[in-house]
Amino acid sequence: MSAPPYRRQGAVWLLDVLVQPRAARTELAGLHDGRLKLRLTAPPVDGAANAALVEFLAERLGLPRSAIGVASGDSGRRKTVSIQAGAELAPRLSALVGTSS
Repeated sequence: MSAPPYRRQGAVWLLDVLVQPRAARTELAGLHDGRLKLRLTAPPVDGAANAALVEFLAERLGLPRSAIGVASGDSGRRKTVSIQAGAELAPRLSALVGTSS
């Protein structure tokens, strides 16, 4: 079994994602190359896909949007998302990844 696509780095969680913009619907699409794949209806223009990504993750993880940001890969499909949360986030991330398979 491979490592999960998330890890804790100090007070921040990092989640590796692969984004597919302009999809038919916004949804989890499983694991792909060690990353959580997300399909987003938003286009990859003017930060719309990044905003949709933050909105989707905030809703699914029960966090405010301000706790989530794109740490790297701002203009690419492979992104690392930073999440400001404590240890209580671990089971939520595990469930998120588990529901995507």
